[in-house]
Amino acid sequence: MITLKGIAAAPGISIAKAYRIGKEEFLIPKVPIRTEDIPLQLQLFEEALIATRKEIIELQKKIGLDMGQEEAQIFDAHLLVLEDRMLIEEIISRLKKEQINVAYIFSEVLKKYIEVFSKIEDDYLRERTADLNDVGKRILRNLLGKEYKGLKDLKEKAVVVAHDFSPSDTAAMKKEVVVAFITDIGGKTSHTAIMAKSLEIPAVVGTMDATSKIQSGDTLIVDGGMGIVIVNPDEDTLRIYRDQIEKLKGISERFLAVKDLPAVTLDGRNIEIAANIELPSEIPSVKSHGAKGIGLYRTEFFYMNRKDAPTEEEHFQAYKYVASALHPDAVVIRTLDLGGDKFLSQFEMPKEIQPFLGCRAIRFCLARPDVFKVQLRAILRASAFGNLRLMYPMISGIEELQQANAILEECKEELRREGVSFDENIRVGVMIEIPSAAMTADLLSKEADFFSIGTNDLIQYSLAVDRANEKIAYLYEPAHPAVLRMIKNIIDAAHQNNIWVGMCGEMASDEIFALVLLGLGLDEFSLSSLAIPQIKYIIRSVTYAQAKNIANEVLGLSTAKAVETFMQDKLREILH
Repeated sequence: MITLKGIAAAPGISIAKAYRIGKEEFLIPKVPIRTEDIPLQLQLFEEALIATRKEIIELQKKIGLDMGQEEAQIFDAHLLVLEDRMLIEEIISRLKKEQINVAYIFSEVLKKYIEVFSKIEDDYLRERTADLNDVGKRILRNLLGKEYKGLKDLKEKAVVVAHDFSPSDTAAMKKEVVVAFITDIGGKTSHTAIMAKSLEIPAVVGTMDATSKIQSGDTLIVDGGMGIVIVNPDEDTLRIYRDQIEKLKGISERFLAVKDLPAVTLDGRNIEIAANIELPSEIPSVKSHGAKGIGLYRTEFFYMNRKDAPTEEEHFQAYKYVASALHPDAVVIRTLDLGGDKFLSQFEMPKEIQPFLGCRAIRFCLARPDVFKVQLRAILRASAFGNLRLMYPMISGIEELQQANAILEECKEELRREGVSFDENIRVGVMIEIPSAAMTADLLSKEADFFSIGTNDLIQYSLAVDRANEKIAYLYEPAHPAVLRMIKNIIDAAHQNNIWVGMCGEMASDEIFALVLLGLGLDEFSLSSLAIPQIKYIIRSVTYAQAKNIANEVLGLSTAKAVETFMQDKLREILH
């Protein structure tokens, strides 16, 4: 019996035999061609693109019917790759210049693009490498006339193990036979993790060496909540985990029973439960899991996979759709969080030595008011169609808030002169994710309408830990006493000036912290849709007075480990 540790990507426990998928390799010879062969090579490339497009569209339709349009949207990015003129023109140019077979040239260009994407520090964007890799392999198969079996031969229930899964692999998975999956690489925002949550099956990713330690036919226990895989467990271990599975079934039913009920404590304190989204296509999931509006609408994804900046009208139509779809519930739109590790060619942003500490988010917007005003005008226009609020990211102090609001006032005045309707009293909030903002929350709360705590960056900056660096990942501790005291300071300062405080970072989705955040006075939890029923259940299971007592005890603890142990014990008392 051996135990592997990875990243907890999707919760739950499954026990089944392993089904291992080998890593697909392409050995493509470098073959010189004659000038007269170039048209034929171009034709082969064009036919491969056409065949790949047909495959993706067919797969997208199938996934739309089987799992819904939200999951089918994953393949929009694949279709965009096939239309990427920069990539296609580079292949055509090199083919004519180097006179080498098109399959080899394509594989070399693909490697270059994948290498560039894999070095991006942002989890979400780095893991979009899977889109490029998946489409590239499809094109190569069509160029070389190869067939990929993947999961086609899987007929019985199994835990699927692979170095990584392409979006096509994960989309082809069926809950009836795939009961869990494990990968060597990947993170919480990879397509593998997203699809696991959609299928509601456990997943552990980033194990580093699962494929070298696991053989097809091995008995596996996959604990997706703890990020643990047990290979060939003994009978005692199997019995313990089978008992846990039965308990989890009962607990899950309890969570789902409250998903449409309000998040109200036993003594009547009401908490807002909202969702985080990237795309309008996520709205059905938001509604079906019981969210009350959107607490974080990330908007930088409008700028991805394109050479030009989105127009005001494109922004407006997207925001109007979301505002209308969720009316009368509130939708908080975060303004552009570009820069840092999200460099876009259309803005010619210079490369920086320390991009996370550079010209990003609100700093970029204040330096480029022409870009900023396009988005602000669109948000204002859309505010006439629903309950929209806007929020500035990475505010470090009062002057940046004042500068951003001055630009917002310019946009309001322009729209008034143009006779365009908008919400004159639109609420403007600040994302608290920099220690300087946390320490001057009393000043910011005098001019902001609300706060939303972005714990992902706040923890990173406060503890001086790069959350993307595997070597020091153990130092990234949401339960660190300094982080908890900072959150208390933010909430207290906001309440003293009569504004509400939400949290949109990953910490809000973690059940371990639900009670302490409630007790510290958090007014709103904004989280991933799937986590909503459980957080609601926890809030509805205690009094606010109990939660405050728990928070006070936690604030007296001196280590993150002590906090986690204490909170796990309290959570067990509530859930069992």
